[in-house]
Amino acid sequence: MTASPVLLAVVLSLVSAVCYATAAVVQERTAAGTPDLRGALARGSWWWAVLLNATGALLHVVALRYGPLTLVQPLGALTLVVAVPLGSLAARRRTSGTQWRGMALTLAGLTALLTATASGNAPDNTLGTTEVLLVALAAATVIAALIRFAPGGLGFAAASGIASGVGSTLAQKLAVGPALSWSVAAVAVLTVAFAAAGLVLSQKAYRSGLGGPLALLTLVNPVTASVIGITLLGEGFQYGAAGTLLALAGALTAARGVVLLSRPEPPQDHPDHLDGGHDRPRVPRPTRPDTVPGLLPTRLLTGTSRAI
Repeated sequence: MTASPVLLAVVLSLVSAVCYATAAVVQERTAAGTPDLRGALARGSWWWAVLLNATGALLHVVALRYGPLTLVQPLGALTLVVAVPLGSLAARRRTSGTQWRGMALTLAGLTALLTATASGNAPDNTLGTTEVLLVALAAATVIAALIRFAPGGLGFAAASGIASGVGSTLAQKLAVGPALSWSVAAVAVLTVAFAAAGLVLSQKAYRSGLGGPLALLTLVNPVTASVIGITLLGEGFQYGAAGTLLALAGALTAARGVVLLSRPEPPQDHPDHLDGGHDRPRVPRPTRPDTVPGLLPTRLLTGTSRAI
């Protein structure tokens, strides 16, 4: 008895999320010990992280072969769910109550989405050549407008989420579509272009902070892919209106969880001993500007899973 295509897509997405999260942990630890890129390139751990990222990206593309965009893309948020405890364990830090609530809400929301979208059938429809060009043109126009009129962290984050969502949509066409032809080659070029754009824009987004841009990017990505899947590919939800409401409730719950996971935790002061009857002044421990205590450097998390 063989597993259903959607079940296979879920399993592949889970393994992909674990690969991305583990790679981010390794990269964060490497960056903490070797701030400059040249030094990181000389360390074997960094190359292990590259291999894990590549494996995660490949598994994500294969998952798109067996599951709809409305299912596979939201499961990308599991990278954060896995990364939080892994990051805390690697840093020997306690996971906060806020982060536990974020993980619980994200898992609950994704479970609701899974229930509403898991029809058991592999996707059998992809964008036509004309639709690909229209989606690429529309996405490029919106991205350019966001960069021009909202150039701050949130603007770049929204643009990155759109680029990554479109990249995943095009990747699905490559996974499900016909044999090699000039149109498939053009889609491959566009897929790489949007994936690279998503990576570059995410790097720019985090120059102004982490929490807000991370939450927005993580939410815009699956929303973009899902809108394309529903409007152009005929993907929908099971159980009619009830399934649609369940999916919306799940999406909102998962969104709230992502926001909690993306929220920076305040630096924790160590309890100080009394010295001669007087308290020593408490000095907060410095934190790296590109990390969130209890979470991982989001520039690493979004450079892969969100760009495919």
